[in-house]
Amino acid sequence: MANLNAPSVPFVNEPFTNFADPHHAQAMRQSLALVAAQLGREYDLIVGGQRIRTVDKIISINPARPSEVVGVHQKAGADHAQQVMDAALTAYESWSRTTVGERAALLFRAAGIIRKRKHEFSSWLVYEVGKNWADADADTAETIDFLEFYGREALRLDQATTPIQLPGERNLLRYIPLGVGAVIPPWNFPFAIMAGMTAAAIVTGNTVILKPSSDSPTIAAHYLAVLEEAGLPPGVVNFCPGSGATFGNAIVEHPRTRFIAFTGSKAVGLDIHERAAHTQPGQIWIKRTILEMGGKDSILVCADADLDAAADGIVASAFGFSGQKCSACSRAILEASVYDVMVEKIRQRVARLTVGNPVENHNLGPVVNKAAMDSIFNYIEQGKYEGRLIVGGNAVSTPEGGFFLQPTVFADIAPDAVLSQEEIFGPVLALIRVDTFEQGLAVANNTEYGLTGAIYSASREHLDHASQEFHVGNLYLNRKCTGAMVGAHPFGGFNMSGTDSKAGGPDYLLLFTQAKSIAERLS
Repeated sequence: MANLNAPSVPFVNEPFTNFADPHHAQAMRQSLALVAAQLGREYDLIVGGQRIRTVDKIISINPARPSEVVGVHQKAGADHAQQVMDAALTAYESWSRTTVGERAALLFRAAGIIRKRKHEFSSWLVYEVGKNWADADADTAETIDFLEFYGREALRLDQATTPIQLPGERNLLRYIPLGVGAVIPPWNFPFAIMAGMTAAAIVTGNTVILKPSSDSPTIAAHYLAVLEEAGLPPGVVNFCPGSGATFGNAIVEHPRTRFIAFTGSKAVGLDIHERAAHTQPGQIWIKRTILEMGGKDSILVCADADLDAAADGIVASAFGFSGQKCSACSRAILEASVYDVMVEKIRQRVARLTVGNPVENHNLGPVVNKAAMDSIFNYIEQGKYEGRLIVGGNAVSTPEGGFFLQPTVFADIAPDAVLSQEEIFGPVLALIRVDTFEQGLAVANNTEYGLTGAIYSASREHLDHASQEFHVGNLYLNRKCTGAMVGAHPFGGFNMSGTDSKAGGPDYLLLFTQAKSIAERLS
C-alpha cells in the first residue's frame, strides 16, 4: 500500500497496476462490467448540498461507441451563477475556519476510498474518455497522489514561520484561504487534474464551484460522491456541469469569484485570463488565475544517443492516450547522422501499435469526440503537403463507429511548418531533421509554448547545456517527456503553456492562499 491515512507516513507515489498479472487483469474486467451496468444514469447538479435538475442536459457519450451514453447531466446556466455563488460563500464562512488538520484528514480519507475502488474509477475513465487500462490506472493513481501530497503539503504550510524573529516581538506568518474559486478542469485527465485542482483549493480553506468538461462530467460526479462520503460539508464543492460560454463565463466574471484554476486550451485560458482581469462593480480584489494551457513538445535525439531507448521514448510520448496530452511529444528533432535510422525505428514501433476499443485494452483508443477527430484529420491533410507520410494517416473503422485514428508520423517537416508549430492534440508526430545539437536546441525553443521536452544524449555537456537552455517547465534527460510524477516532477510550463503553476510541487498550494504577516510586541 502506498500511503496510510496518517500524516506521519512519508509520501510515496501510488504504484501502477501490472495488468500482465492475471489477477489484476481479472479484477479490471470485473470492474469494467460493474461500471458498464451503471452507464446511462442521470446525475444532478449539487449546489450547497441540494440536488437540482434542469431542463437542458449534457449527454456524456463513450467515444469508442458514440451511441452509448455514459451519463446524463444537468446543464447549469448563467441563471444558476448567483445561486451557486451564494452557496459557496455560505460554506466558506465555516470551512475557512476549519482546522488544517481536519481539511487534510478529509483528503486522506478520500484517497483511501479511491484506493479501495481503484479499478472502478479507472473503468469510468475507460468508458467516458477512451483511456486504455494503463492510462486510466495512471490517472487514478495520480488522483490518489494529489490527495495524499496536498494533504501533507497543507500541514507543512500550516507550520510556516517568518525567516527572522525580531527581538521583543512574536512574528507569525499564516497562509489563509482566498475565498470562492472556480475550478475548470480538462477532459483528458478528467480525474487527476480535476481532483487535484479541487483538492488544492479546499485543503487550503477555499470553497469551489466545479465546472467539469462537458466531455467528462461523470467521473467528476463520482469524485464528488467520494468527497461527500469522506465527510465534505455541503457547499464546499459545488458540482455544476455547464457551458463555458454561459455558466462558465458568468462564474469567471462574478465579482465574488476570487480565483480561477483552469486547465485546457490556450485560447480558452487566455479568454479566462482576460475576463478575470476586468474588474466588476463591487469587486474588491484582483482575481487570481492559475492557468495550465497547451504545449508543442519536442524530444531532441543527438547522434550519440541510445537510439532504441530514444525511439521507445518518442513513441510512448507521442501516442500514449492517442496523443491527447498537453505533454505529448508532437515533434521529434533528430540529428542528421541518425535521422534515417531513427525514422525507420519509429516507423517500426508505430506499425506495431494496435487501435481499438479501450475496454479490450488496445494501445490506442479513440479520440475524445467527432470535432477532435475532424480537427486532427485537417492536420493530417496539412502534413501531406508539408512532409512525407511514414505511417498511419487514416481513420480506423469499427462496428461501433467510434472516433478512431491510426497513429500517424510525418518525416521531413520544416521547423516553421504548421505541423511544427500548432498544437494538434492527437496521434500525429512530426519528424524534423537538424544538422547539429545546437540547431536542434534552437528548433526545440522555436514555438510559443514551453511545457515539456526531452533530450537523448550520452554527452554530459549536451545534457547540462540543455538543462540551462531548453526552455520548458518540465525537461527530461534520457527519458520520455510524458508521465510527470507528483512530488518528483512539479508540473507546469512557460510562455503560452500557462502560469507555470507547478502542480504536484511544494509551491502549488501557495497559489490558493494569501500570506498574512502578524507581529506582536512583547512586554
